[in-house]
Amino acid sequence: MKELREAVVVEAVRTPTGRSGWKGMEKLGAFHDISAQYLIAAAVEGLVERVKAKCPRFDPLEIEDVAVGCLSQLGEQSGNIGRVATLVSGLPDEVAGWSIDRYCNAGLQAVNAQAQAIMCGCGDIMIAAGVEHMSRYPMGSPIFAALKAGYPVSFHREFHKRGGFVLMGVAAEAVAEKYNLTREEMDRFGLWSQQKAVQAMRDEEWYKGRVVPVKLEKEGELLGIVDKDEPPRAEALDNPEAAWERMKNLEPRFKEGGMVTAGNSSGIVDGAAATMLMSREKAEELRLEPLAIIRSMAVAGSEPTIMLLGPIPAMKKALARAGITFDDIDVWEPNEAFASPVLAFCKEFGIAFNDPRINPTGGAIAIGHPIGCSGALYFTEMVHWMVRHNLRWGLQTMCGAGGVGITTIVERER
Repeated sequence: MKELREAVVVEAVRTPTGRSGWKGMEKLGAFHDISAQYLIAAAVEGLVERVKAKCPRFDPLEIEDVAVGCLSQLGEQSGNIGRVATLVSGLPDEVAGWSIDRYCNAGLQAVNAQAQAIMCGCGDIMIAAGVEHMSRYPMGSPIFAALKAGYPVSFHREFHKRGGFVLMGVAAEAVAEKYNLTREEMDRFGLWSQQKAVQAMRDEEWYKGRVVPVKLEKEGELLGIVDKDEPPRAEALDNPEAAWERMKNLEPRFKEGGMVTAGNSSGIVDGAAATMLMSREKAEELRLEPLAIIRSMAVAGSEPTIMLLGPIPAMKKALARAGITFDDIDVWEPNEAFASPVLAFCKEFGIAFNDPRINPTGGAIAIGHPIGCSGALYFTEMVHWMVRHNLRWGLQTMCGAGGVGITTIVERER
């Protein structure tokens, strides 16, 4: 039996995020007029270009497979967006592609699945990516599209018994109640996320090192270039008192008298991200220095109605598999679907809500949560932060609809 190999990260990039917006709305997002295929092409092309810049003899023909996380696989995100990604980004026809839907977990599942393939000897070079164009395909789009087209849509009685589709904001309210969180705690965390994201964006050279621009093209005409995240609010850093007043006066969105508002929830955005993984042997052959090594991964289910707590058991599994404790982690990247599950994570592990190791470049409250892409996007943020600050251990975790959690632990050799 072959021994498991090491899977290493040699490069990771993401596109900027654009605010979601439909035609007819007062504000349209930066990417409203281009398709998801342009977003995933920008991410994969940018990734390959940066690896080639590090190693001119790198041959894209050696890429075994491209996995793309995506929730709403219809329209231009259908037809196996993973394979489409290889075609629109100019990769050789011999490079395969596949698509993953694990809701919010999908992008990180792409990373884990490609790492597992390398570990098992099923290829030396893999791309793990994610894309979501929420301006065109918001959550629930496949079901609504089927209903609109007149197709029958029915659900198993057990599905209804277990709660069916619960709005995530309702689940976020339940988490806040379960952990005795206050509205102020959640809003303060939301403001802090915005401040970190704006600060990270203003370090322009470092920002450009991980964020690839997206050309806005229509019918062959270049309309412009997007090279900065659209959602982060500069006021949070430049005038925090005014930002705080604005945030604390926002109305609850999911429950009368509740605590979940637009200010402590993730933004609905468009974006893409891509990571290149290699076996250690291939990276050494190409003289590519690993940014990080995949050390452990885990998934876990949780109660499906209060669905946002799956990361907690997933983290415990992954830490045990890595043979380390929570105290060993130098950067934690829990997804900010809402402030409440991140603060629940903090309470569970005894961490201060403003611990500087939590989402140091801001999270989904500020940058946004392009569902199937988010795992790949925030994996990119975590790894580049670790490289910049020469940190050893990083842990990323995501919650997901229906009560699922996923975790990945990486290590840097210093």
